[in-house]
Amino acid sequence: MPAAVEIVSFGYLHDEPPAAHLTIDLRDHFRDPHVSPELRYMTANDEPVRAAVLATPGIAALALATAAAVDAFASGPSCGTVTVADGCAGGRHRAPVFARALAELLRDAGHDVSVHHRDLDKPIVQR
Repeated sequence: MPAAVEIVSFGYLHDEPPAAHLTIDLRDHFRDPHVSPELRYMTANDEPVRAAVLATPGIAALALATAAAVDAFASGPSCGTVTVADGCAGGRHRAPVFARALAELLRDAGHDVSVHHRDLDKPIVQR
């Protein structure tokens, strides 16, 4: 059953995760493009970052599994908007790329999807 879905990408190093039905933490299991000097100052708006994240083993499977979880929430008897928050360290690379990939899957399944990148345009966190 199609539902309204809100996806929020964020960076754990900027603030607490937003409230959500599902929170996906991409920090520990997926390599951070920030560690590559050629990608560090780019964002999810840049093709090399998108390509690097989407080529990461496990990302596509996680997006499919998350879409299935959204479908499960949407099939509930009192379904309102389903909110998914996905976070990485700084919110500039992995999380927004994942959010866009998830949004595409959910739109293809008929859901009404909005995407918000909370920290995409914030300064790089020096660590």
